[in-house]
Amino acid sequence: MTQPITGAQMVVQALKDQGVDVVFGYPGGAVLPIYDEIFLQNEIKHVLVRHEQAAVHAAEGYARSTGKVGVALVTSGPGATNAVTGLTDALMDSIPIIVLSGQVPTFMIGNDAFQEADTVGITRPCTKHNWLVKETDALSGVIHEAFHVARSGRPGPVLVDIPKDVQFAAGTYTPKVKANTSRYQPKVKGDPEMLSRLAEAIATAKRPIIYSGGGVINSGPAASQLLRELVDETGFPITSTLMGLGAYPASGEKWLGMLGMHGLYEANLAMHGCDLMINIGARFDDRITGRTQDFSPNSQKAHIDIDPSSINKVIRVDMPIIGDVGHVLEDLLRIWKSQGRKTDKAALSKWWAQIDEWRAVKCLEFKNSDTVIKPQYAMQRLEALTKDRDRYICTEVGQHQMWAAQYLGFEEPNRWMTSGGLGTMGYGQPASMGVQMAHPDALVINVAGEASWLMNMQEMGTMVQYRMPVKQFILNNERLGMVRQWQELLHGERYSQSWSEALPDFVKLAEAFGAKGIQCADPKDLDDAIKEMLDHDGPVIFDCLVEKHENCFPMIPSGEPHNKMLLPNAETQNQITAPGAVLV
Repeated sequence: MTQPITGAQMVVQALKDQGVDVVFGYPGGAVLPIYDEIFLQNEIKHVLVRHEQAAVHAAEGYARSTGKVGVALVTSGPGATNAVTGLTDALMDSIPIIVLSGQVPTFMIGNDAFQEADTVGITRPCTKHNWLVKETDALSGVIHEAFHVARSGRPGPVLVDIPKDVQFAAGTYTPKVKANTSRYQPKVKGDPEMLSRLAEAIATAKRPIIYSGGGVINSGPAASQLLRELVDETGFPITSTLMGLGAYPASGEKWLGMLGMHGLYEANLAMHGCDLMINIGARFDDRITGRTQDFSPNSQKAHIDIDPSSINKVIRVDMPIIGDVGHVLEDLLRIWKSQGRKTDKAALSKWWAQIDEWRAVKCLEFKNSDTVIKPQYAMQRLEALTKDRDRYICTEVGQHQMWAAQYLGFEEPNRWMTSGGLGTMGYGQPASMGVQMAHPDALVINVAGEASWLMNMQEMGTMVQYRMPVKQFILNNERLGMVRQWQELLHGERYSQSWSEALPDFVKLAEAFGAKGIQCADPKDLDDAIKEMLDHDGPVIFDCLVEKHENCFPMIPSGEPHNKMLLPNAETQNQITAPGAVLV
C-alpha cells in the first residue's frame, strides 16, 4: 500500500496480513478509532468480552489450542491494567499472544489525563517485549515485529500501546514482508557435540527417564511426533509436567503419568531414582523439583530448551542443549540412528520392573461412595463419557485442576488448557471461550471449582451472546479446596477464610444468563446428567455437588523433597519400597 492510511486502518490491515481471524476485546475511548475500522470490515471477527482479563485469557485459550498467536484489544488505563493478570499468566506459561492497548494522545502523556496509565512501564515485567508507538509510520512495522517476537523462540506475550492521535493520523503502511524481524532471531539448532554426548548417555543409561514439558507443545505438532519417536526408539519411560500433557499419549505403554506436587507416585520416584534424566522443554519449576538440593541426586541431567536463561537457573545440568525442541529431537534421532547405537536392554528391563512395583501402589485409587459424588469419580465418569469425542479441556486452578490432570487422558497436544506457572483462578472460563471460537464444532469443557469459576462468571454473557456451547463442569465442594487442604495438613486444621458462603444457585444463575443449568448430587444420577450436558447444543453450567472435604493426593508437601509424598491409602503401605514415602 503506497497511499497513506490511518493508524487505525494499519492495525486492522496488519492483523489481516498476520492471518488473524478473531480478536477478543472491550472498547473504550482510547481505542474507538480501531473499533470503527473493525466495524467497517468482515474478515476479522470480534468477540466482546465482559472484562479485559477475560479477553487476554480467551486469547491464551485460542493460542494454546491452535498454535497460532492470540489477540486481545483493550482501552487505556483500567482496560490495560485489567489485562496484566492475563499477560503475566501467558509469560509464565510461554503462550504467544498480542495485546493491543489504546493510550491517551501523545501530547497528553505524562499529564495524568483521563484513563492514562504508564502501560509500557506497568507491563514491562510481564511481557516478552512491549512498545509505545508514537509515530503512525512506525505502527504497522511494530505490529508485524510484535507477532514475530510473540511466536519466535520461547513464545510469550507482547503488548503494543497505541496513542489515540497515532490511530487517527495518516502514514505509510509497512507490509509484513518488509517488517524488521532481524533483531530477534533465537537459536533453534542444538550443539552437535552435545547431542552426540547425549546419544552416548542414552546408550549407556541403566535407569533413564524422559521428562517433557510445555516446550514440546509450543514447538509444534512435529515436535510431539518426534518425542513419540524418541520414546519408541529407546523404550525409555516418559513423564510430563502439567503443561506438557498430550505431547505423548496417555494410552502409551511407556507413559508414567504427570509428575510433580500432585503427580503420580511412579513418575516422581522414577525421577528420583533415575541415572539419566532428559528434560525436553520443561523448566525445573518448584512444583516439580520439591527441595532442589535433594532433586534426583544421582542422575546425569540433559536439558533441551530454547530459552538460554532457563538452563542452569534452578537445577545444574550436565548436558545443556539450547535450541528448538523440534530441531533438536530431529538431529538427536538422526545422530542416534546414524551411529547405530542401542540401549542397554537388560538394565532397562530391571528398571521397568522397579517402575512396575511403584505402579502397583495404585496411587490414584480412592474409596468411592454410594451416597456422595467423589470428585475423582466425577472425573473418571467425565473421561469415560467424552474420551472418544473431539474434545478440548480447560480448567480453573485448584484441586479440580489436579484431579482433571490425574484422571483425564490426553492423546494429542493442544487439547489441554490450564494455568500452570501463575496458577490464575478465573483462567478457565474465558480460556474455554477462546478454544471454542477456534474450534466451533468441538466439545469444549471447562473443569472448574466453584470459587475459581466465580472470578470470571460474567463471561457466561459472552458465551450466550456468541452461542458458544462450552460446558462449565463445576466440582462444587463449597470450599476453597486446595487452600482448605493445606490448612488441614500444614496449618493445624485452622480453616481461615476457606469456606465459600452465600454461593449462588448455579442452575438459576445459568438460566438468568440464558444458558442451561444442571445440578447433580447423587452418584447414581451422574452419568445421565453428564449425557444431558453433552447433548445440549448451547452453553451449560453443570453444578456437580461433591464430597466437601476430599483431599487431592498424591501430594509433595511444601519444602519436602520430590520423593517424599503423601498418599491416600494406608492399606498399600506394604507395597511401598522407596524411602521417604509418607502415608496419611
